[in-house]
Amino acid sequence: MVKEDHDCVSPPNRGKKLAMRTGAAFALASVLALTACGGGNDFGPAGGSGAATSSESALSSLPADAQTAYENADALIGTTPYGEGWQPKGPAPWTIGYTSPYAGNSWQTTAMDHLMNDVVPRYQKAGLIKEVIVAQSGGDDTVQNQQIRQLVDQGVDILIACCSAKTALNQSIEYAHEKGVPFVAWSGHVDSPYAVSAVTNYRQAGSVFAKSVFDKIGGKGNVLDVQGVPGATNAIDFEAGVQDALKEYPDIKLVGSVNGMWSAPVTKTEVQKFLATHPGQLDGIVAQPASATGALQALQQSGRPVVPINIGGETGAACYWVNHPEFADTGYNIWPPKGEMELGIETAVRILQQQGPKIQSIVLSVSPISYDEAKEALGSNCDPNADGWLEPKGGWLTGTKLDAFFEKPSDPFTWKKP
Repeated sequence: MVKEDHDCVSPPNRGKKLAMRTGAAFALASVLALTACGGGNDFGPAGGSGAATSSESALSSLPADAQTAYENADALIGTTPYGEGWQPKGPAPWTIGYTSPYAGNSWQTTAMDHLMNDVVPRYQKAGLIKEVIVAQSGGDDTVQNQQIRQLVDQGVDILIACCSAKTALNQSIEYAHEKGVPFVAWSGHVDSPYAVSAVTNYRQAGSVFAKSVFDKIGGKGNVLDVQGVPGATNAIDFEAGVQDALKEYPDIKLVGSVNGMWSAPVTKTEVQKFLATHPGQLDGIVAQPASATGALQALQQSGRPVVPINIGGETGAACYWVNHPEFADTGYNIWPPKGEMELGIETAVRILQQQGPKIQSIVLSVSPISYDEAKEALGSNCDPNADGWLEPKGGWLTGTKLDAFFEKPSDPFTWKKP
């Protein structure tokens, strides 16, 4: 059962910001250098020797191939309070509180449909989940903080949230921790020592997406930047990656930016406005996922030439690519809605099963989409205006792929209580 709760009320967050964030690195020597200046945490003063040891230990506990995903990732890499000795408030089946900052686009619709019609029934059948209570905050941090506290007071066993602001929820996350309720952030990390984040390296993604367009137009030209939801951590990190890429391409000129709000219809409108007021040459568009289809539609309906746009998993733009192979060289997945929802729920359940997360942020790299994979998934008779999503052919970071991030890994569905 999934319930929606729109009436949550409690004291608002006061915006406390922790000074324990770090850009992670490949090598442990780099981790030590970063943490000595404030990275990681050991639940004591940020930046002390304990913090460095915590980050070094947490990252080094992962396999070498998993560590590579952390390069330049803006996410906490210390140990968590949910390791050895931590216990959930009660036994399974558990109640999960899902605090969602916004709704209304195809990504959220797909994720919620998957949650209600696939994920929850499977976990209920296994006796692991009792229900998921959903609270929508409409993008208001104060409301989301209120909802977090109310969900805790209602007795949920764990909280999950997607696409949140980096620090705005910190005091409410700490409140939940004090009440024995862990917090799992997915599709966007939070900077709280009491949370576990499960995310793609969005800064890497922004750089990779931008370079795919810059290279396609020969390394020079005028580019429009379509950004995401203002204030969302993954949108901010993605944009930082775009800026990283721009530093390597001096002949690329960013001629404007618009907020697509991760929505094809919103992106279409905003790009059309930009095109109407900027009649000059446009050579390419860098778009955060959920925006490529809308940007493509805006070009077509304005009568402007179709220029290269990165492929980010949206089926509409990917369909255009299938029928116009020259449109892009490679596509990428960074937040497939079904895969991301699976990751958030499985991470939460594994914590409740006392599997013990090794590190505060579970980070994965960008997942490429080949032309052949897109064609196989969509076929040549696909709809270029579709507002759906491709999912990675080999699955997202779930099942045995997630084992490396836990001290006592086990398939959640065959897990035995300790």
